[in-house]
Amino acid sequence: MKEDFLHYIWKFKKFNTLNLKTFNDEEITIINVGQYLQLAGPDFFNAQITIGNQKWAGNVEIHLKSSDWYVHNHERDTNYENVILHVVWEHDIEVFRGDSSEIPVLELKRYIDKVTIENYQSLMSPKSWIYCEKQIKKIDEFVFKNWQERLFFERLDRKSKPIFDLLEQTNNDWEAVLFCFLAKSFGLNTNGEVFFKIAKTIPFSVLRKESFEIENIESMIFGTAGLLDSEKEDNYFNDLKFRYFYLLHKYKMESSFMEPVQFFKHHPDNFPTIRLSQLANLYHIQQNLFSKIQNLNSLKTFYDLFQVSVSAYWLNHYQFDKESPSKNKKLSKSFIDLIVINTIIPLQFAFAKSQGKDISEDLFRLLNEVSPEKNAIIDKFNSFGIHSKNAFDSQSLLQLKNEYCSKSKCLECAIGMELLKNLN
Repeated sequence: MKEDFLHYIWKFKKFNTLNLKTFNDEEITIINVGQYLQLAGPDFFNAQITIGNQKWAGNVEIHLKSSDWYVHNHERDTNYENVILHVVWEHDIEVFRGDSSEIPVLELKRYIDKVTIENYQSLMSPKSWIYCEKQIKKIDEFVFKNWQERLFFERLDRKSKPIFDLLEQTNNDWEAVLFCFLAKSFGLNTNGEVFFKIAKTIPFSVLRKESFEIENIESMIFGTAGLLDSEKEDNYFNDLKFRYFYLLHKYKMESSFMEPVQFFKHHPDNFPTIRLSQLANLYHIQQNLFSKIQNLNSLKTFYDLFQVSVSAYWLNHYQFDKESPSKNKKLSKSFIDLIVINTIIPLQFAFAKSQGKDISEDLFRLLNEVSPEKNAIIDKFNSFGIHSKNAFDSQSLLQLKNEYCSKSKCLECAIGMELLKNLN
């Protein structure tokens, strides 16, 4: 038995509300269960309850045992002075307010039917990956699709928070923010955070001014990444190094210590040298990139916009001083898909939100064109019969697993609540 089950029971009145009585035998009538805000303080705010002949308005606190009140030190917290009813699974001790008045107690185990408890125990039985893996395929399609939409926008809200945080640091420069989050996407999981720090370190005003020479952009990015710190015979390396220190002097910037980028376990096409050169070329070729992406809403237009490769040197190199067979290292469509999913759509959503606009339908249409991500989570859902046809499906499933299944929030999940109602 867990408290979140009791929260669910109280919130949705999943118990016999007729002939309710406190532990001390006073009649209870629930007019309003209160607001479940999940904030600091009591569990339910502004409930309305009649106890005996007295109508009360106040808060409701829920525990497994009455004695948990003292375990959690509520007797010392003034936020709990306005609790009008203590709802518990088992009453084991009287609880008093600061003025020494006893708080009425409702012992829920007297009023919950056996089937509801059995359904809960069935849902929360030991899991191998997620609790509902044997039942999730049975969920009504309408319920599932509606929940997917909610999950998708929860995920976008979460992704938009660091965007708005960075906006504050850049005086609302959306172009600068886009550069930082694009850099993070280009770094993938291994180098994403380092690339993000690199982009934040380079003043975007400087990048704008120097974007007409690809060597200047590469020198700033590679130099900030620490890739020009050594000594080499390579002419291009030495040219970038010279340019980097010249630009530092020109713009009165200081070199920054950055944790090293990672080459280990990467396919050569994902080497940080290649990804950073592609990023530099993007900003060499495309001016006012943020303005452009706001006017695009089809996958093909994004494929066209991100048709960039590396600079000439990197066509036949993966690392400095080591020549390799020439190869046109353009961004692949699958890589652009990841950029759209992880950077473009969150930026479009955040910008629309800042303007008070709703672009939900545009985002749905775009994501329906994008192929689903391929990872262990999506593969696992696929084995349960939950297939991802597009990126909208896969993004919502990632949110479901990471924010609900992994945190055992089954009773805050539409799937869990639906199963709890229908399990036999």
